[in-house]
Amino acid sequence: MLPGLTFVLGTAGSGKAGFAKTLVTGTGRGPVCILTAPADDPAAQSSLAGRETDWTILRAPRDIGRTLAGISGDSAVLLDALPPWLDTLIADGKDPAEAEAELMAGLALCAAPVIVLSCEPAPSDPPGFCAALSRLNLKLAAKAGLVVNVIAGLPQVLKGDLP
Repeated sequence: MLPGLTFVLGTAGSGKAGFAKTLVTGTGRGPVCILTAPADDPAAQSSLAGRETDWTILRAPRDIGRTLAGISGDSAVLLDALPPWLDTLIADGKDPAEAEAELMAGLALCAAPVIVLSCEPAPSDPPGFCAALSRLNLKLAAKAGLVVNVIAGLPQVLKGDLP
């Protein structure tokens, strides 16, 4: 059984999305994927192409909190992923702390277990983005019942127990 919040980290191509998809489908609940990249982002298109047809796909490039709050308890959610969402909001001029508060409120109101995908910021990322993503990752890792880092398709449990 998944905890209310699972936090999965990994670099691009690490296998984190496949691992998270397995966790979601293993719950036996209706699988929901929230895509955070804008619809015209090529990464979002390839992410959609890899999903099974029985998944509900929602797009929330800006308002994850409200989207999460509206999901029923008979679902399991894959939030794919924090970096594009945060990047979009910073580009829009939104205060990252305000966005973080909205995300945390949405997670608290969501009746379904949620698996959040993220990565560590890269040294080449803009400083404001790096700081905001680092703070958000720390907060989510502290709140999550299960934290996993995926490297080369291999999950390394950092906190909690795999179901």
